[in-house]
Formats: sequence, C-alpha cells, structure tokens
Amino acid sequence: MSEWKAFTVESKDHVAQVTLTGPGRGNAMGPDFWHELPLIFGELSADPDVRAIVLTGSGKHFSYGLDLPAMSPLFGPLLQDRALARPRTNFLKQIREMQAAVTAVADCTKPIIAAVSGWCIGGGLDLIAAVDVRLASADAKFSLREAKVAIVADIGSLHRLPGIIGEGHLRELAYTAKDIDAARAEKIGLVSDVYADQEAVLDAAHAMAREIALNPPLVVQGIKDVLDQPKVGRVADGLRYVSVWNAAFLPSEDITEAIQSVFEKREPEFKGK
Repeated sequence: MSEWKAFTVESKDHVAQVTLTGPGRGNAMGPDFWHELPLIFGELSADPDVRAIVLTGSGKHFSYGLDLPAMSPLFGPLLQDRALARPRTNFLKQIREMQAAVTAVADCTKPIIAAVSGWCIGGGLDLIAAVDVRLASADAKFSLREAKVAIVADIGSLHRLPGIIGEGHLRELAYTAKDIDAARAEKIGLVSDVYADQEAVLDAAHAMAREIALNPPLVVQGIKDVLDQPKVGRVADGLRYVSVWNAAFLPSEDITEAIQSVFEKREPEFKGK
C-alpha cells in the first residue's frame, strides 16, 4: 500500500483497517482526504488478499466533516462571482469529484464495517452511509449538519440514507440538522449495535470482519454486488441532480454568513437571501 496523508491503512489476516487521521481537527475532511479516499478504496477493492474492511477514525472522533478552512477555496470564487459561468462550472466539477470519492467507497467490492466513536458530522455521515454495516460506541453522536451551514447535502447522505433509516427519519435529520446520540441512531437503524466504548466497538468491527473473511470471498462479493444493484442508478441520478442544483443555487448571503460565523465563532443569522 502507498503512504497516505489523511489516512493509515493496515492489513492482517484478510482484514484491512482504514483509519482517518486528519490532519484537520477531529479528522476533518480536507483536500488530502478527498484525493486519497478513492485511491485507497480502489486499491483495497483490487487486492485479492483483502476480504473485509474496517473503517474508523483516529483520536476520540470519527470525523467533524468537511474542513471548512482548508476547503474554503472551493467556495470563495463561486461566492465572489455569483453570476459567472466559470466559477459555477468549476464548483460543479469539484462537487462531482467529491461525490466520486465517496462513491468509490460504496463501489468497493469488499464489505466495509464502520466503527464510529465521538462525532460523525456532515461528510462523516456521507461516508458511513456508503459502507455496508455501521457500529457505534456509546459516546457516538451523529449530525446531518449541512442545513446549518446553508448547504444542501450533496455527497450522498440524502441519496443513500433512505434505504438505511427510512425517508421520515432522514427528512427529520436533514431539515433540523439536529444531533442524535448512539441510542437514537440504533433505534432508527443508522447503526446496527452500540458498544461501551471506542475499544469495544473497534473490537466488534474486527470480529465481524473476520467472520466475513472466513466465507468464500467471491460469494461475499457477489452478495454485495446483488444487494447494491437496485440502488446504483437511483443514487447516481440523485447525485447528478444535487450537484447541478448546488452549482446553480448555493451562492447566497446565507452561506457567506455561515462561513463567516464559523471563523468568528458565533451563531449565524440567516435571512433567506
């Protein structure tokens, strides 16, 4: 495997562990994350020795989501030149590259188990929506946070979570941008089980991965392919639609206010402009 800046990757006994490492606080997702994610899962998908994957975060948290300071160049030109085609076209291209990074996780031929502790926010939720099984520690907290930063979530949570938690629960999380704890996440089906602490959930994820790895690998991959087939086209169409929607409508006074409030460490005041 290659050397990575935003991840570590280890493999033993047919099970790989992919760990988010930042460098942003709380494993926030900056440029290195979006560049490396599809490369890593492409390699793991093609590696015949890997039969199952555990995905987790370093430190206390899974991920704080998008690293806004590091990714601000993504938004800056669009907000400065609202009416021009070039910044909108560039923004659309970047959205689709980020979508493709998470889709590479969903398309990985090997089953993926997420072991989530601490915060899993925004892009973190997009990421775990693309895996096969989600487990959590008791301290885990989840938030589909995009509405609070004046963005329509566009990396996959709105398209993959209906099949996981149902549309009603998804609409509540998306409209309110509220935080939910591990107990609520288990109740609505976002996670399969909750464990006492970070060590316990990681152990449980590895135990499940080892159990999967004992089965015929091509059969397991075939099961995943058959289960995924009905949703592939629907998700792809939805991602394409939301990328165009955001490229057209995302420039606003509200998103400028959201970004400024993050840097100024205060509550935003949205005006619907």
